[in-house]
Amino acid sequence: MKSSVFAVAAMLALTACAGGGAPKPNKRAMAMIERVLTTAPGAAQPSTIVAAELAFSRAAREQGQWTAFRQFAAPGALLHGRNGPFPIEPWLAMQTDPPEAVQWEPRVVVMSCDGAVAVSQGRFRDPEGKVGNFVTVWERQADNTYRYVFDVGGDDVPQPPPRKPVEEGDIVVTEIDAVQGLVATCPRGDAPTPPPPAIPVGEDGKTDARLSRDGTLRWRWEHRADGTRYAAAEYFYQGRWVTGIEQSLVPTGD
Repeated sequence: MKSSVFAVAAMLALTACAGGGAPKPNKRAMAMIERVLTTAPGAAQPSTIVAAELAFSRAAREQGQWTAFRQFAAPGALLHGRNGPFPIEPWLAMQTDPPEAVQWEPRVVVMSCDGAVAVSQGRFRDPEGKVGNFVTVWERQADNTYRYVFDVGGDDVPQPPPRKPVEEGDIVVTEIDAVQGLVATCPRGDAPTPPPPAIPVGEDGKTDARLSRDGTLRWRWEHRADGTRYAAAEYFYQGRWVTGIEQSLVPTGD
């Protein structure tokens, strides 16, 4: 997000995120968005997903965690819990916002060529100081805003050791500075994109895979016998399928 064109795209994305009642990221967040990713072609702009994630996280902090989850959910969105994915909307209706929200930032964004589907992976920290990973699948809605259709997250097992205090003169690289934007290659002419590689068929109800409408991105989840939750995103890039995100979340025993 270094070019002026990309900066405009980022600001448009922030405006779109705010359209659903969520607050826009502050100036610091906008500056981070502008310097994280390089310009992507056409409609596929990973900066829109970075903006959505930052607006989502800010809404959780300022308006309440589960209030924000309700605001940013697409109809029929799934949450992958300890027993498998389930519709999040009925569950959210029974939740009360905690006094302090989990906070998160994306590290990787994988996007279909047409920009209609994206998968983000990143890190979170809960109010108790525990850290972990998350994977979220976003879809562009009819009003051009992005809403999540799938979300999964889990603590690191074991937890990493405490961070060293930052001393004066240290050079600090924040997590958001390391975000990767990965965009699928668009089909040429009328030639269809080759299908992604076959994946093993799991038990009924324990795995699912979905392909973007333009055929350039596949995201999938698994719920393994030992309780491990797995999510992955593959995208078509320069003639071959590449794994952009792969995340395993082991049971914590809580």
